[in-house]
Amino acid sequence: MYHETSACERFAQFNLNRLTKMLKFITIISSIASAAAFSASTSRVARSTSLKMGYENAIGAQAPLGFWDPLGLLKDADQERFDRLRTVETKHGRISMLAILGHLVTTAGVRLPGEIAYGIPFSSVKNGLAAFDTIPAAGIAQIVAFI
Repeated sequence: MYHETSACERFAQFNLNRLTKMLKFITIISSIASAAAFSASTSRVARSTSLKMGYENAIGAQAPLGFWDPLGLLKDADQERFDRLRTVETKHGRISMLAILGHLVTTAGVRLPGEIAYGIPFSSVKNGLAAFDTIPAAGIAQIVAFI
């Protein structure tokens, strides 16, 4: 049997073909643009920055910003202060990564066995900031005191 398509079906097929061509075009253009991001720059990068401190060659200082200290925390600082701030920054970065990991694990539904308080199992604690609705006030006080 021969099935004749309606005008509405032909219009839908025409729009689908146009959309497919447009998506292919966008994919090709974005691929070219992303490849251009990895090509060598033809412009010249400045060799000095407006910040004249002794940390231009420190690990992490890279073009085009060089050593970047927008708040001036290391203004007139010695090497000991620089090392201390770098250690603290590393520590805070690691704590942040653990916090995100904890959030992802609990959002995935993984809970500790047992109870967070008498009669309140860990499995009943909600995700994210909504957990503060479930945790008793004494538990929140302990968390704040620990921090």
